Amino acid sequence: MNPARRRVVITGLGLISPWGNAVEPAFAQAMAGQSAIRCNAVGDEPHSVTIASAVCSGVDPAPLIGRSRSAAMDRVGQLAVQAAAAAWTDAGLDALNEEQRERVAVLLGTCVGGAQSTEKGYRDLFVRNRSRLSPLTVVQCMNNAPASHIAQLYGLGGACHTYSVACASAAAALADAARRIRGGDSDVVISGGSEAALPYGIVKAWLSMQVLAPAADDDAARSACRPFAADRNGLVLGEGAAIFALEEREHALARGARIYAELAGSGSSCDHGHITAPLAAGQLRALRDALRDAGANPDEVGYVNAHGTATPEGDPVEIDALRQFFGDRAATLPVSATKSMHGHLMGAAGAIEALLTVMAVHKGMIPPTAHRAEIDPACVGVDHVLGEGREVGHLPLALSNSFAFGGSNVVLALRKA
Repeated sequence: MNPARRRVVITGLGLISPWGNAVEPAFAQAMAGQSAIRCNAVGDEPHSVTIASAVCSGVDPAPLIGRSRSAAMDRVGQLAVQAAAAAWTDAGLDALNEEQRERVAVLLGTCVGGAQSTEKGYRDLFVRNRSRLSPLTVVQCMNNAPASHIAQLYGLGGACHTYSVACASAAAALADAARRIRGGDSDVVISGGSEAALPYGIVKAWLSMQVLAPAADDDAARSACRPFAADRNGLVLGEGAAIFALEEREHALARGARIYAELAGSGSSCDHGHITAPLAAGQLRALRDALRDAGANPDEVGYVNAHGTATPEGDPVEIDALRQFFGDRAATLPVSATKSMHGHLMGAAGAIEALLTVMAVHKGMIPPTAHRAEIDPACVGVDHVLGEGREVGHLPLALSNSFAFGGSNVVLALRKA
């Protein structure tokens, strides 16, 4: 690690999740292996379907922004604003003056943005036969609307950018947020991801790909997502938002901020092979570059929050990449996939997984993959943390993997503060 390089620390966390909307209780549920996945109906009759999914409750940013403004947002923006407000408050950023806020950037990831407003528009036109759509439809559907709403809420004049890199969107936003701070363009960046991509049309598209895990009832849904298990049979969709206040370390220390962890490095790559099938070689490049950026070596890594979608194709490739990268060390490397509990949040997946990894580093506690099923022989060779979390006392460095359709890979390296 170059001591002269501007260091990036995490001073605020905000979460809207299927477990609830407070970080500490959500992490406690994760450590206990408590799945938030249930059977939920999507859409309205006659266009509806019931699937295993993880949905959020208590989503109401109206107290922050007013009832009329909240009602004019797509759900993805409502999730983002509420999570961002929690992160802002957690970091104690209200004391920033107008001049300082001009240097605060917002970098947010989302995969499909205002999906619910898009579907509502099509339904109004083609199902309800309405001749006129709401004039708010365009701004509700914009992918960059959530980031803009956050900037407007706090009067933030720095860059306001949105990243859409499929399931690596939030991780890509966080990686660039750290680069922006290191480069001196910002002292504070609000970053993370938000996703509310559970309207009927999108769910039907996923069902057409035959990659969603089936579940007949809530009990079956709780264990429907089984990453690395021999009997896994598909991913589970989820929604939510996780937002971080990232800050230059000296800036944070000068104002007495509490520091959760350091975003020490990141690595990004492209598989350049297939639009949906992953390649271990691309993931290896991202792993290598993340540790190089962090100035760390593989022996320092004490935990990997795997991308782990529970698909037959994806899981073995990721484990193969970890085995290749860590070599003999892989057999004792703790690995888990928290998607088994909160589902796949697509554009926000990298954010909620990074948040759980931050908490793991902060507390010295590793969350599990929420099952005790037999591991697929193609996924052995690492230390799978199964069923319940593991207290390790000290966790110096952890990785959070995000590997997306389109071959985009992002790995975040998080160091204990």
